[in-house]
Amino acid sequence: MLWYAIGRKGGLALLTDAPTDAPTDAPTDAPAGVAARDVLVDFERDPGSYRHWKVTVDPPVATVVMSVDAAGGFGDYELKLNSYDLSVDIELADIVQRLRFEHPEVRAVVLTGGLDKVFCAGANIQMLAGATHHHKVNFCKFTNETRNGIEDATTHSGQAWLAAINGTAAGGGYELALTCDEIVLIDDRSSAVSLPEVPLLGVLPGTGGLTRLVDKRHVRRDLADVFSTRIEGMRGTQAVEWGLVDSIAPKSAFAGRVRERALARAEASDRPADASGITLGPIGQRHVGIDIDRDLRVATFTLTVPGGDVPASPDEVVALGDQWWPLALCRELDDAILRLRFNEPEIGTWVLQTRGSHTDVLAADALIGAHPDHWLLREIRLYWKRTLKRLDVSARTLVALVDPGSCFAGTLAELALLADRTYMLDHDDAEAGPATMQLGPANDGWYPMGNDLTRLQSRFYGHGDRLEEARRHAGTALRAVDAARLGLVTATPDDIDWDDEIRLVLEERSSFSPDAVTGMEANFRFVGPETTETKIFGRLTAWQNWIFQRPNASGPDGALRRYGTGSRPAYDRKRV
Repeated sequence: MLWYAIGRKGGLALLTDAPTDAPTDAPTDAPAGVAARDVLVDFERDPGSYRHWKVTVDPPVATVVMSVDAAGGFGDYELKLNSYDLSVDIELADIVQRLRFEHPEVRAVVLTGGLDKVFCAGANIQMLAGATHHHKVNFCKFTNETRNGIEDATTHSGQAWLAAINGTAAGGGYELALTCDEIVLIDDRSSAVSLPEVPLLGVLPGTGGLTRLVDKRHVRRDLADVFSTRIEGMRGTQAVEWGLVDSIAPKSAFAGRVRERALARAEASDRPADASGITLGPIGQRHVGIDIDRDLRVATFTLTVPGGDVPASPDEVVALGDQWWPLALCRELDDAILRLRFNEPEIGTWVLQTRGSHTDVLAADALIGAHPDHWLLREIRLYWKRTLKRLDVSARTLVALVDPGSCFAGTLAELALLADRTYMLDHDDAEAGPATMQLGPANDGWYPMGNDLTRLQSRFYGHGDRLEEARRHAGTALRAVDAARLGLVTATPDDIDWDDEIRLVLEERSSFSPDAVTGMEANFRFVGPETTETKIFGRLTAWQNWIFQRPNASGPDGALRRYGTGSRPAYDRKRV
């Protein structure tokens, strides 16, 4: 039975199959373990619903002001001093997306604080102290993805983000600034940047702060150590000398310096000054269906590609806007991933299916590939890259099923390549014909993973001959025997064994420890070189995941619980 819930704007939002005892009138804007139990997180926002951010557009610059409504969080805590919880970051993610799609004329974005002498105090401590473990981890993951999206906009979309730190930037607040390509700090003798999580809270800066200090800003290791254990942080000239910020300016010259730097960055952008953006309307429910088997703890995603004429030009794509299926499908898939992550933590296996024609998928890819510099077609491709990466780090077993009538071709073939296991039915259907999959240009460079390798390169890491052979077969509709020979699928059962083999695979996965399976999958997925992104989602996240469960942080006498009470935390002093 499909479960719908009233969203923030009163619209219907498809969530999932609900358990029979699910609350039908639960608020949709409070995550489990924070304000109430068994409530649902809704990720869809629009500018009319923002409570925490103000956005102004003055081409070629947009200004994003963080002015958090202290009473507007998900729980019974106050978001003081521009501290944030998931509600704040969901809005920020929407802003990042809308600036990319709705404002091609914006070439630089200034991020600043809306409170006097406060940029951002970071993640709300009361929220972290009271949240369930799964919510804390998913919250950190989502904020990391949002911040990576900011960096992606700067690097690939010609929309450079700059942080104008107008006051204190502590913890997650400074981490937010670190995602920007340039940081200007106000020099007023009190404003500082800091990462006080280790000395104050017994946890780590969970949204990439440690990694970005040394990997992105190239702060010397010993200086990074001093900075990250110094509660009061650093300000002024010393912050510049250590590489923590790019420049400082007195209050009288601060706004002028920020504007000057933003215009300079805008000059280097290739975004069109005179183009009209598209409007991102409500996320539909036409292309992605979800069916949940609660006994087996499996969710089946079915992605449907509609038939029809392909737009003849980028201008026709702009005219279609968010209704063109590659963008509409991507938005639905992205939203579904987030909903299931937060609202269905016990559904541990996601099965990926497609329906449609190879021809339609490859024709859309061909149009995107023919205009790599067109701002909207580029944004659609980059959105698919981010959504596929979101699947990569979703801590779920991913199983792809290639059967007659499926369309694992080009962009959608990435779903088969990213799966932990891919099964292809070796059978000719009387109506749909044989199951086939087809590689294309999209699979050889459009969608790098967090390790900066394509999924083909990751699949055949250390086997260059196999990679080249797979590349030689791009453009060919591969049947089961050929896909297996090339190493593109895990197994090819026939129609007699298919149902039983898939059932056994899913039952076996359901019987394993979720913790062990998550660790195993994460170690296998990201082969080869380590990058800033793999460190954030691997090394940093793994450590934080462990620390969040330790009594030193989350126990009744841990630092998170004791913070603000006047009592010092009691630590288990054994180092392991």
